[in-house]
Amino acid sequence: LKDTHTNRWQRKMSATLKPVLYGYFRSSCSWRVRIAFALKGIAYDQVPVNLIKDGGQQLTEQYKTLNPMQQVPAVSIDGITLSQSLAIIQYLEETRPGPHLLPADPQKRAQVRMICDHIAAGIQPLQNLYVLQKIGNEKAEWAQHFISRGFEALENILKQTAGKYCVSDEISMADICLVPQVYNANRFKVDLAPFPTIKRINKTLVEIEAFRESHPSRQPDTPAELRT
Repeated sequence: LKDTHTNRWQRKMSATLKPVLYGYFRSSCSWRVRIAFALKGIAYDQVPVNLIKDGGQQLTEQYKTLNPMQQVPAVSIDGITLSQSLAIIQYLEETRPGPHLLPADPQKRAQVRMICDHIAAGIQPLQNLYVLQKIGNEKAEWAQHFISRGFEALENILKQTAGKYCVSDEISMADICLVPQVYNANRFKVDLAPFPTIKRINKTLVEIEAFRESHPSRQPDTPAELRT
């Protein structure tokens, strides 16, 4: 009985502490989580994990205890540590109030998850830092190819699902995934002219405060020359 009371007290205390995000300013996966925190109005602390400095701070044994995959982000929240941005965002959706990030309608909810997986599993992993470091001198061409290929399919999907945003007229997890991926496309100089639906939705989203305050140019670990 004592252990039960102790565990309850520990869980209660953990719930009153601010979540801690371990991330990198330009990581699209970290940015997704920052957007979700902002949309939900959740205060949190950040611990920068520099993916470049010292050969990559995510590769240290200390960080490996937080995320065995040695990637960002990781989030300490409610007495547990979570990795994988979509899992983190869905946990926030299921445990915190505020605007819903998944629609109530089962079909729209499935469409949101489809778009999230399309980006988070089908595009972003092929142009993340670890992969590009292995590619070498042709990394720009590699990234351009796979982002363009993924956007061709995504454009067709969004023509069927989009309203003001990716799925109808409510911001969802799909939009949280879209904006960082368009940012990456611009970084790698992908021609977005063939993707008018993607461009339109992104243009609307980047003007929303939650997306602006979570932008890579406005983070504690953003280099001075990249700040806006």
